[in-house]
Amino acid sequence: MTRILLAHGSRLMRQALAAVISREEDLDVPWELANGDEVLAVAMRERPDVVLLDFALPDATTTGELCEKICAQVPDCRILMLVDRRACAGLLPILTRLTPRVGIVATEDSVPRLVDGIRQLMAGEFVLDVELAVAALNADRNPLTERERAILRLARKGEPAKEIAAKLYLSAGTVRNYLSRVMAKTGARTRIEAVRRAQDAGWI
Repeated sequence: MTRILLAHGSRLMRQALAAVISREEDLDVPWELANGDEVLAVAMRERPDVVLLDFALPDATTTGELCEKICAQVPDCRILMLVDRRACAGLLPILTRLTPRVGIVATEDSVPRLVDGIRQLMAGEFVLDVELAVAALNADRNPLTERERAILRLARKGEPAKEIAAKLYLSAGTVRNYLSRVMAKTGARTRIEAVRRAQDAGWI
């Protein structure tokens, strides 16, 4: 039985994925998490076979960094990331350093493709969405730092600076400074416009 730790920010998607995957005789989803802060601790404690990870997971400062920590701290664990094809920024380092232990499937893929991906990872095979890989290789250089991207991911949900600061252990003033730099880099006049431009460019 392959034991899966599922981490996804959407409760509806998380429960739906867990239900569908658990119907397979050889797959089980005993752990479901809503944010990135808990993933590493639970993975180290429970030692799942696979972590199924939302690339845009809330509270994960950087998903790539989280993947690297899981690979280092839980050597037998494999990771399958769910990635929106419009958001390929930050994928290239993961592709070059962590495959085949980390696989990538698109959120636009089918459930059978996802299930096959889990089994392929367990067999030590490469799991890679070709369109995502090509987009990551051809993407314009991302001008945003990892911290700026983390702040924008939270800002796009409409969270105020104070709440973003609390989640990332920063001061509200520091968050506002980061957002000002992001607006300057994207040429945006407002936070909402900065989020939209960054998403359109595939930077978050």
